[in-house]
Amino acid sequence: MSKKYLYVCCTLLFLLLTACSKTEEPAPPPETAPAPAPAPAAGVTAGAIEVGKAVGPDKKVTTPVQAFAKGDTFYVSVDTTGAGTATLKAKWTYHKGGQVTVVSESEPLKIMPAGPETSEFHVSKPGGWPAGEYQVEVFLDDKSVGVRNFTVA
Repeated sequence: MSKKYLYVCCTLLFLLLTACSKTEEPAPPPETAPAPAPAPAAGVTAGAIEVGKAVGPDKKVTTPVQAFAKGDTFYVSVDTTGAGTATLKAKWTYHKGGQVTVVSESEPLKIMPAGPETSEFHVSKPGGWPAGEYQVEVFLDDKSVGVRNFTVA
């Protein structure tokens, strides 16, 4: 065999191998699924807030009212939903002539509900309440969640 013949055979073989081989293209990046929506924040939220003269065994105000007598005890019930640990607090104020006087502020009540729950606060005054406008503001984790106005006649 001549060198020329060997050269031609090698060249042809090289061309055949190059023509038949596929060049691999990079694979497209895998499609990524959209990130799942964040789960709702776990925690406790406040619901209904009622003011009345008494609460039942379930801690709910038995009959909501907006007018009290001088010797009544003020009750407020707070419904909560959710699960976790939170604190509730009630702040009672008296309003007269543009002046606001804090009547009572409850100690924070630590709650650990695992679902719907009701908590209650109450305040009384042995000598009776002065006539006028009152308000109770309820706080959940130091954030106001509702205000209820009422009067003493």
